[in-house]
Amino acid sequence: MINDKLPKIWYGGDYNPEQWDAPVWAEDERMFKLAGIDVATINVFSWALIQPSEDTYDFSGLDELMDRLYNNGTYVCLATSTGAHPAWMAHRYPEVTRVDVQGRKRKFGGRHNSNPNSPVYRKFAAKLAGKLAERYKDHPGLVAWHISNEYGGYDYSEQSEAAFRVWLKNRYGSLDALNKAWNTRFWGHTFYDWEEIVVPSELSEEWNGNRTNFQGISLDYRRFMSHSLLECYKLEYDAIKEHSTNVPVTTNLMGFYPELDYFEWAKHMDVVSWDNYPSLDTPVSHTAMTHDLMRGLKNGQPFMLMEQTPSQQNWQPYNSLKRPGVMRLWSYQAVARGADTVLFFQLRRSIGACEKYHGAVIEHVGHEHTRVFRECAELGRELGLLGDQLLDARSAAQIGIIYDWENRWALDLSSGPSVALDYVNEVHKYYDALYQQNIEADMIGVEEDLSRYKIVIAPVLYMIKPGFAEKVEAFVKAGGTFVTTYFSGIVNENDLVTVGGYPGELRKVLGIWAEEIDALLPGMSNEIVMSKEWGALNRTYPCDLLCDLIHAEGAEVLAEYGADFYKGMPALTVNRFGEGKAYYVATSPDAAFLQGFLSNLCAEKEIQPLVSAPEGIESVQRVKDGVSYLFLLNHKEGELSADIGSVQRTDLLTGKTFSGTAVVPGRSVLILSDKN
Repeated sequence: MINDKLPKIWYGGDYNPEQWDAPVWAEDERMFKLAGIDVATINVFSWALIQPSEDTYDFSGLDELMDRLYNNGTYVCLATSTGAHPAWMAHRYPEVTRVDVQGRKRKFGGRHNSNPNSPVYRKFAAKLAGKLAERYKDHPGLVAWHISNEYGGYDYSEQSEAAFRVWLKNRYGSLDALNKAWNTRFWGHTFYDWEEIVVPSELSEEWNGNRTNFQGISLDYRRFMSHSLLECYKLEYDAIKEHSTNVPVTTNLMGFYPELDYFEWAKHMDVVSWDNYPSLDTPVSHTAMTHDLMRGLKNGQPFMLMEQTPSQQNWQPYNSLKRPGVMRLWSYQAVARGADTVLFFQLRRSIGACEKYHGAVIEHVGHEHTRVFRECAELGRELGLLGDQLLDARSAAQIGIIYDWENRWALDLSSGPSVALDYVNEVHKYYDALYQQNIEADMIGVEEDLSRYKIVIAPVLYMIKPGFAEKVEAFVKAGGTFVTTYFSGIVNENDLVTVGGYPGELRKVLGIWAEEIDALLPGMSNEIVMSKEWGALNRTYPCDLLCDLIHAEGAEVLAEYGADFYKGMPALTVNRFGEGKAYYVATSPDAAFLQGFLSNLCAEKEIQPLVSAPEGIESVQRVKDGVSYLFLLNHKEGELSADIGSVQRTDLLTGKTFSGTAVVPGRSVLILSDKN
């Protein structure tokens, strides 16, 4: 568990009493008890209050708050406040503010405006984290440390430019190696002195966010900025651990946030935490995939749901209310997929600035007689009854889906073949095809041990890092099934093309080579024609986006294109390699094809759906101490039934027993234990 001081699923969220006068605090405490809230995340943006000047610290208000919450039965996730530096710091030390991609120097304002390579910012941030840890390390209410908040955003200042050159020297060792990695003979970019290298901003190589003239330069800058922000986190982490060794440390991530390599970050986090803010029309399978990615960052370790809204957000184009039951349902979706906490932003709505319309447990009306509060209180009651039963329960998925941030950066920066190519969307298509059939999958990185799985799927794995192709070959030789797709195996870690025929280093295991890649315009499509009926695949299926024109060189052709000048060329192949198989999907098929295709592979590997259920039922299984906990979540308004098999199971929330058919009310959940 995260901290044995509180052996249950933590319940609560961000609390900002400094925005309110003292008379409100007592009412907050009363309502926290009514709602079953037992954890408050505090001090997230209080740097200016704690340190009103360079040499002055005032912890009196925080001392009082820590004691008051603990005496009320509320534990504390204590933040370091370093997500927003004070105005005095920016005024006295202008270097602490960022320079944007257009080369404009920022002034004080907003948040996350700190230059991560400013020695001044780093010094003050680490010092504050250390002082907080020294002061509160033994406080009985402290259960977790929360460093900064939602790290992100790049900087293009002179300090970052100088640090980038140092980072490049450490990475490449010599300018000859750098020039080769970046292919700088293109457009006369050869560098003869490290000082000639500038950041890839809109003043040099980049435009429109993700467009660049030199992918190698821009790719390395993304690596460098992720590293720079991680260094800031690690400075605070080390300052905390110098005093507080036994309390877990985290920072809140943001799902598929594109700018930071979270697999690298997770190595330095005691527990992963993240903020979940889907819109009303976000596919529930996409949210499920994101939870699974957060769980996968630390090899299946349970994570913290650090933030979600009790009802509505304030920053999306259309900030819809969560319909009755949805907050509870989505909270249990997080728990089902590995969350050991259910925390909100925010506990009480603020009355000013840009988050005053962001949902909260306590609304502006200020009392408990609201729909949102009633739903929150009911969830708090249930989580209290669950106790520690689900803590540390793990997934037992037999399929791994690979996601890689550097691969995403390279695809986003690529000059072609199609602006419509969206890496996250293509990964989700494969995830969703399993999700819709109640088949579990883990989201994993390229460094993961593949031997844990029967099937590994790597959609659009454009970049092949050193050693990965050999790992895939070993996995398939040993009997594993590997699946990859069009536009895979094209480049190495520097975004240099692997010559000798696509898919480069994967060519041997796949038994094919790709001659050309056709990008289809919006509205255009082709067809996948099965060579013969194969299990659930028995007809012609549409495809679009990209079509690889491939040749089989040892692989068996399972399907061909049905149209255009490449009609009759392979669209789906399988190569028998050692004891296993490697499949290549040469285009982007529709959902029906992917469901049939993956259903066939699961049947071959004896991977069974968790349940038999109609669309709208999400099934997830967590296992702990030999006990299986089957979550059935109904995302529809009306009740739905699922066939759960003959084993008798007991619902942890109601005490009812089920076998055979389980009926799940609309927008509700069953948590079925097989413990006798």
